[in-house]
Amino acid sequence: MQISVDDPLRDDVVRLLEEHLADMRATSPPESVHALDPHALVGPGLTFWTLRDDGLLLGCAALKELDPRHAEIKSMRTEAVARRRGVAGRLLDHVVSVARERGYQRLSLETGTQEFFAPAWALYVSRGFTTCGPFGSYVPDPNSLFFTTSLAQGPDPLP
Repeated sequence: MQISVDDPLRDDVVRLLEEHLADMRATSPPESVHALDPHALVGPGLTFWTLRDDGLLLGCAALKELDPRHAEIKSMRTEAVARRRGVAGRLLDHVVSVARERGYQRLSLETGTQEFFAPAWALYVSRGFTTCGPFGSYVPDPNSLFFTTSLAQGPDPLP
């Protein structure tokens, strides 16, 4: 399995991201769907990766810079056939590692509150993420759960 920077507009990636958006729309009200469409994952301040096995897409993740000290994980998704094979954990570990290398002090994410998201919650907690309040441009939302982790060495200077 290999993780590489990739194009979110590749056909197989677009299909996976559209499936992701469909699931988000099926589990959350429209105002609480914060997943990005493929075109929104292209541009400055965003890095998009896929994990592939012999070219076969198994999952994806993105890193969005919020400011020079804080970044957000976006669009974490694993193909249904690849679930429970460690794909999400590998992608998450990769994104955390890159965020550290880039000097971010905090890494955060938003996910849903519905039981559908329970496997994701468990993964984030297993990697040291804790729940937090809204960050960036998010506002309090009963359908959103926010997680964060400090990447800073020593005392965390960010709230």
